[in-house]
Amino acid sequence: MKLTKVSSKFPKMPSRLSFKRQDIERILIAGAAVLVLVLAAIGAPSSLSIEVPYNQVPEDVLSPSVITGPSQNTTVYYADAEGYLVPVTRQIAKTDGIAKSTLNLMVWNGDNDIQAARLGLNPVIPEGTTFDLDIANGRARIDLSTHVLNIPDAEKEWQMVSAIVQTLTQFDTVDTVEFLIGGQKRNTLSHGTDVSGAMSGGLVNLENISPTMSISDAKLVHLFFPDASGRVLVPVTRAVWGEADINTAVFELIRGPKEDTTLRNVMPADTGLVDVRIESGIVTINFSEEFAKLAASSDGGQQALRALMLTCLQYPGVKNVELLVNGQPFSPAALEKPTSVNMIGQVAVHVMDVIEID
Repeated sequence: MKLTKVSSKFPKMPSRLSFKRQDIERILIAGAAVLVLVLAAIGAPSSLSIEVPYNQVPEDVLSPSVITGPSQNTTVYYADAEGYLVPVTRQIAKTDGIAKSTLNLMVWNGDNDIQAARLGLNPVIPEGTTFDLDIANGRARIDLSTHVLNIPDAEKEWQMVSAIVQTLTQFDTVDTVEFLIGGQKRNTLSHGTDVSGAMSGGLVNLENISPTMSISDAKLVHLFFPDASGRVLVPVTRAVWGEADINTAVFELIRGPKEDTTLRNVMPADTGLVDVRIESGIVTINFSEEFAKLAASSDGGQQALRALMLTCLQYPGVKNVELLVNGQPFSPAALEKPTSVNMIGQVAVHVMDVIEID
């Protein structure tokens, strides 16, 4: 069973940072005197909203916990404000149970909320959810606690299921994912999300498909576009006519995201594609003169180049990308080969307007 979905948009997610009382106490240690008075006045634990400049929150509250021993990278899937799933690579302590440790980073709690909020993102597994994970013979069987039956709507159900599948299938030991809820096999979750069979990844953020095209017959390309904030790159799966080769992928990247999304186009307007050649693992892309406007963008074209390289490097045998404009070499910025879509330490911090204290 392939993991598919017709709609790629989801309801808006919360835009506030949720801080637990212990996090606020750490902020107070850093000198937030006004909040000291507030907490002294309220006495028993309660909930209130206070405006706090995000840049005054101590770095140790906003940054991942320091890893003192051996570490390794892993990729989690969060959700952005529009509900798109966004892969974020971050470091965790080296462990034999990396798959389970990775999923634990996607459960709503104080620390995970803060780390996701640094990127303007949200965890996707409900607060309090626990799970057991068994991986054997290419199959991951995850047994989620019944907390997931209280997800408020079908869109967030699907978002969680898709994020779990995409996260687990990044590991070489996992080809498919099966779900149990509270130790029991179910066909659907509370709002009808199908969890009856084995699911495989690869169709993250699948765009709407033409009524004349069957998903089983569709040719798919994987593209990368900045989200509405421009801070992170979002992977998008697009069904296309014809061959789903690297030429088609670059052409579709130039076309940009669908008009009904909040994703951004990374290419300058009216950019044309002259040709794409592959030789000895090097992809040479020849653009029209409009592509040269990339150098004038605020980041010098870095986001566009990352999106372009990620789109190309996913194809087997591709080692690097070279650019031409009207047949002449073009290098608006250093073409560094990306090792991940979004690395948590390299993405700009989002300044939140309101911090909510629980």
